[in-house]
Amino acid sequence: MKKLALIFISFFTVAFACCDNSDDTSVIEQPKLTSSEIVEQNILRSMEIVDNAVECYFKGDNMVMSRYYNPYTQSASSELASVWMYTSSIEAVNSIMEALETQKSNGNAKLYNDNFDRYKQLLAKLYDNIDYYLGTYSLTSFTQTKEWSVYAVNRSSEKGKASVSGIDNVYDDQEWLIRELINSYNLTKEKTYLDKAEYLASYVLDGWDCIINENGEESGGIPWGPGYVTKHSCSNGPFISPLVWLYELYRGKSDEVTYGVVDINGNRKSVTEKKSKYYLSFAKKIYDWQKKTLMNESKGVYYDMLGGCTECSPSYEIVDGVKYRKHENLTDPTGDEISYNSGTMLSGGSDLYRVTLIPTYLNDIKSLSDASFGYFAKLNASKEGYYSYSISGFNNWFNNVLMRGFVDVYPRYNGVSTAIESFQKNLDYAYDKYLYKKMLPTNLLVGWSLTKANNNVEGMFTFAFAAEYAALAKYELQKGDDL
Repeated sequence: MKKLALIFISFFTVAFACCDNSDDTSVIEQPKLTSSEIVEQNILRSMEIVDNAVECYFKGDNMVMSRYYNPYTQSASSELASVWMYTSSIEAVNSIMEALETQKSNGNAKLYNDNFDRYKQLLAKLYDNIDYYLGTYSLTSFTQTKEWSVYAVNRSSEKGKASVSGIDNVYDDQEWLIRELINSYNLTKEKTYLDKAEYLASYVLDGWDCIINENGEESGGIPWGPGYVTKHSCSNGPFISPLVWLYELYRGKSDEVTYGVVDINGNRKSVTEKKSKYYLSFAKKIYDWQKKTLMNESKGVYYDMLGGCTECSPSYEIVDGVKYRKHENLTDPTGDEISYNSGTMLSGGSDLYRVTLIPTYLNDIKSLSDASFGYFAKLNASKEGYYSYSISGFNNWFNNVLMRGFVDVYPRYNGVSTAIESFQKNLDYAYDKYLYKKMLPTNLLVGWSLTKANNNVEGMFTFAFAAEYAALAKYELQKGDDL
């Protein structure tokens, strides 16, 4: 499971209620909006939540992000956000900018003209200060030893000086950032974003287990981090879509890349090929590895990780006098089925189908969409007529990834519309009934705790709600298109 330091909230808690609500728990029926009005309302709500969150969770010119904020006590926690949590703010800003751009391309440019540039400036400020999580170290991988500058789990007091050795950095944190860097490049055309994304992509792909197994094939899979052996859904699935996006950026171009491989005799070699081939082939390989290894066939969704290691810390071997990381056999797919692990495969499969038109990907995303909604959404569990999703641990952000996967699938399979609209309905219910000081509660369908001190909200949850609203605006704009 992503990170172990979880604060557990019950699946569908009934211990919460709005601090200022009356006995009447109904929501005033709102007039039915047109599609264009829904788009605008979603974008405005997303911007409102983000603008307030930046004020509440961040402090100082160097954008120090607190993990929690309590709107009832108006206090931020002394505990700081991890880089993963910090990246959620970039995701929300990108999502708003994408929604504004999509709305403009559909003939309504007012919100874009009024807001796009200020979010572009906020984006640049967030990226500038994410370097407080940046650090440099030397890593011995399956094919080489090299110095890398990557992002640590925890923030340092000085830019570029974060501790990134051992378990202090993980591949999935780099992947979530790569996704946003590419999105930011596509939105702004700032080449520094693309350069950073490609650098981090090469770091993550350096972690791919390319040791040849007894079947003459690459063992495959990316460990959770360079300090880990287990291979997780969260360190593989999130990387598929950005690799497809990089392929699209280099398709038809002559740019090349050189990377390391291992032959059947364990010899390390270098291969040079076009970037377009490199990125697409790895997107396919990672997708195939996760589908083959981590799909829970009985439930139709994805396991958390591949474990069952004998030696559960990285070990090394000497080949021709040079030290390399060794392959470790893993035998057991295990761990809870978490919504975002299926969400990333929905997005990845959708992107792969979009650029290859291989029917297998389309069939996969259709069946995974149906299975994911059936498994993770529970009708009437918290409120009559609404679908509930687990909010334990970090699930509010995980569910955001699932919803965005559904949105990515929609142009190819409109069977996900009910699932997508369940998120719209939940957000609107919470916004209309429980919005307090421009913030939504952790439990959208039940509300705030009667004990004001218990109303801490994870920053990444607040940014997830904003990202969902923006993605729902994009969905609304594409409804009715040819499928």
